[in-house]
Amino acid sequence: MTARPVRTALRSGALKLALAILAPVALSACNKPAQPIEQGMIADPDEWPSWGRTPGETHYSPLDEINTDTVGNLKLAWHYDLEPGYTASTPLMAEGKVFLTSGHSHIRALDAVTGKQLWEYDGGTRERAKSALQMSWGNKGIAYDAGHVFLTTTDGYVISLDAKTGKETWKTYDYPDQAPRNSNGAPRVFGGKVIVGFGGADISPARGFVTAYDEKTGKLVWRVYTTPGDEVTPANQKAEAVMRKTWPSGWKNPDGTRRGGGGTAWNAFSYDPELNLIYLGVGNGFPYNQNLRSPGGGDNLFLASIVAVDANTGEYKWHYQVCPGEQWDCTATTDMSLATLKIDGKDRKVLMQAPKNGFFYVIDRATGEFISAEKIAKVTWADHIDKKTGRPVENPGIRYAGKPGMFELWPGPTGAHSWMPQAYSPQTGLVYIPVLEMGALIGDGGAGGGEISKGMGVTLIPEVELPGGHKSFLRAWNPVTQTLAWEVELPGTWPGGVMASGGGLVFEGQVDGKFVARDAKTGKELWSFKTESPIVGAPITYRMNGKQYVTVITGAGGQGAGMQSLGNAAFRTDYRLPRRVLTFALDGKDTIPPFAYLEPTPPQDPTFKPDLAKAQAGAMLFGTKACIVCHGWNAVGGGAAPDLRYSPIITDAATFRQIVKEGGLKMNGMPPFPDISDSDLETIRFFLRARAQAAPAEKQALLDKAKAAAASTAKPQDFVGKWNIVIQTPVGPQKAVMDLTVNGNVITGKVTAEQGTVNVAGGVKDGRAKFEGKASMPMPITVSYDVTVKDGRMSGENSNGPFGTFPMTGARP
Repeated sequence: MTARPVRTALRSGALKLALAILAPVALSACNKPAQPIEQGMIADPDEWPSWGRTPGETHYSPLDEINTDTVGNLKLAWHYDLEPGYTASTPLMAEGKVFLTSGHSHIRALDAVTGKQLWEYDGGTRERAKSALQMSWGNKGIAYDAGHVFLTTTDGYVISLDAKTGKETWKTYDYPDQAPRNSNGAPRVFGGKVIVGFGGADISPARGFVTAYDEKTGKLVWRVYTTPGDEVTPANQKAEAVMRKTWPSGWKNPDGTRRGGGGTAWNAFSYDPELNLIYLGVGNGFPYNQNLRSPGGGDNLFLASIVAVDANTGEYKWHYQVCPGEQWDCTATTDMSLATLKIDGKDRKVLMQAPKNGFFYVIDRATGEFISAEKIAKVTWADHIDKKTGRPVENPGIRYAGKPGMFELWPGPTGAHSWMPQAYSPQTGLVYIPVLEMGALIGDGGAGGGEISKGMGVTLIPEVELPGGHKSFLRAWNPVTQTLAWEVELPGTWPGGVMASGGGLVFEGQVDGKFVARDAKTGKELWSFKTESPIVGAPITYRMNGKQYVTVITGAGGQGAGMQSLGNAAFRTDYRLPRRVLTFALDGKDTIPPFAYLEPTPPQDPTFKPDLAKAQAGAMLFGTKACIVCHGWNAVGGGAAPDLRYSPIITDAATFRQIVKEGGLKMNGMPPFPDISDSDLETIRFFLRARAQAAPAEKQALLDKAKAAAASTAKPQDFVGKWNIVIQTPVGPQKAVMDLTVNGNVITGKVTAEQGTVNVAGGVKDGRAKFEGKASMPMPITVSYDVTVKDGRMSGENSNGPFGTFPMTGARP
């Protein structure tokens, strides 16, 4: 927070007067707010000094010059071009400057009125980083307070910069040992302390913790551990007593090494200055498989929990766990919005969160008492949350340890709500949540093999084509009634972060490059601006010289583990697309020069000869060696890094080795992988060459599918007979023969390929034939088809169980 600060709002008479003057501003767009407006929500309305603007993390501003009546006149005021690199971040505004982070801890200060660069600072991550995890993605945000900008580099340095000059005022290292960690969440400044966490709970049992540093000196004030361990800090004595009994078999192997851990708090923190409580959003455990992490069971606190600690000492006060005995990558690391809600006729100070598990929670923020929770998306792991105990009522069979086969899990590991910010408006009383509808398949991997990441103890297929999946929404949720007020289906599968304003508006970017303002009451689109690039980071709004501005940063990224790239394949998410800071005002006069986009084409590779087995082996290595983390599921780029299907380096073994093994592009953000063997390296390169060969046909099939869906007039008899079909799989085109019979609208037949024959059955409706059959590859799966026929040619898609949905075409023999 800034120096004029909400922290002292209840103690400063001058600030009370200022707030009294400002309060009507927050209400001018409507006669009466739907819910009580806390003073902290409207403090310092001219600025946006922290991730959620205020310590309550509501992503709400009371500014209302830009409102439902005037937003149609919103124009571009200025823009600033950024270099390629991570830009899925939220900017800040304070003391007349817009501060932002891009790439690997590259910080800039821009003039808030003109966009002119005032200074820049490179955090030095690329030079120092010793592992791919330390390089990973860039920062999602930074913090500001009392004339200083604060950042945490992805390799663990906490840094204070002079906001006027960009010069370092202090720098400290956050990691106490060599366990694999990274930091890419935004730090916060609460009560004179810089609050930082870290990530890494998907790859090792490293013990999670949160640290508070003195904002003036950088000295460590307290450190709170979120899973039990041998070291017990003064701040952790109460917490340790609570945690240990929930790990009944302990967290160590017989040889003393750590068996279970995790609980990293890498993204979400909130602060109530009146209660003097800081709220920590804690992540998942490692290994995922609880039988390996904690053979004796137990809730395994504080995994997947909200934990309240004393702001001065870090001492434990209360907790609420959203997934006891977590084993599905269930985390509570999403925004925790603080507000006062009128519930049963009484004002309740609450904390609201939509964690990854698909429920929306309202909790008393003073005591941790459970108030209510309901589903905001499709959920299969639990039926409901018990109103008396606040614990989930799990669905039978969802605990996979020791059981054969795989289970359909909703939400999947990306969650129903990921890190992209939600927003709460006291004006409407609604919370605006970017929601994902995406299922996954998960099963026991305790015996080894099949894990997407070594040691997780599961077989996990995170991006699965399931009915109702691969969708995203903006959902407006009433936290008092726990009901949906309105929703809008968004393009693609990765929604942008949200900002709400006193002008009765909700702003959000989209994967199709539209920046949209909607009516906060109804969801109706009132204004949009088309950019060349997707938008993932949340926008902000501020006021300078009496004029309101709205700023957003364009650029794809932030999906994690390469997921969500397939669902966005129909949209331009190219890493080469321009990344910009865009700022709007009602009388904006700026324009953006035209961008000449060159459609990517695969490199010429005339000597390549397909080999299905080798390509499949390369696909497994591409997944298990962490390539998918940046370069996308099945090598379909999602915008976080170059799409390797179109990269010329895959055709040259020496160049590929220099970049992947030796770090030839480390300064561009590509970490070296020296431990990959030469044979594995060549197998991965072979897979990428196969993917490049398949790319043009996949792209054409997407276009054909869109055209066919728009106007399908095929009759049932048009499908009858034999078809030579080609399925564009991730490892290259696969040929098969389809032989179909139609009786009325019922369709039956068989599909024969090199792997065997599948009997299929289904029906014809509205010009499309949909049919399916059972196969084994090697697990039992369902193979389904959705096709149409036009001008004697078949087009559509093949869903190959958990392995994805692929475009296909067909012709008569």
